Amino acid sequence: MVAVITKPTFTLDDFLANPPNHQEWIDGKLQETTGMTIRHSKIQAKLARLWGNFVNDSHQEGEIYTELPCKTIKQGRRPDVCYLTPELAKNYDNAPSLPQSPPLIAEIASPADSAEDLFAKANEYLASGCEEVWLVLPENEKVFIIMLDRTLVFSNNDIVTTQKVLTGFNISINDLFS
Repeated sequence: MVAVITKPTFTLDDFLANPPNHQEWIDGKLQETTGMTIRHSKIQAKLARLWGNFVNDSHQEGEIYTELPCKTIKQGRRPDVCYLTPELAKNYDNAPSLPQSPPLIAEIASPADSAEDLFAKANEYLASGCEEVWLVLPENEKVFIIMLDRTLVFSNNDIVTTQKVLTGFNISINDLFS
């Protein structure tokens, strides 16, 4: 008699119910989120702090999160920085994960990230309820803002401005990458 041992399957529902730290659920399996550099971490913290300060100062309400577990149409993700409206923050405050993409997301590219993967991830977020995705490229000091109807590119001395969510927030590229 031969015993066959099978490894239990970790599903998207498992991820959403109990998201493991520093992991996403991609194409049917858990994947460690790797490749963060000191610069990546600095930009992530800076953007979270600045968006949070803007929410407070502008009285728009809502909450800013880092590495928030969320569901897209086919994956379990953890955006680097995101904003939740007051309604989403209230409704899912005690939930282990968000059942959709946040309305505003920033993904900060790591050296190992490919452009194809970053743009595919942005499109995945947009197809799952997100209105505006910031792709932040530290090595090139550029920010792409991607929405369903257009993509904007900011570089050098440009002022990056939110387009659909957190209306009125802006930051110079120089300040973001300093």
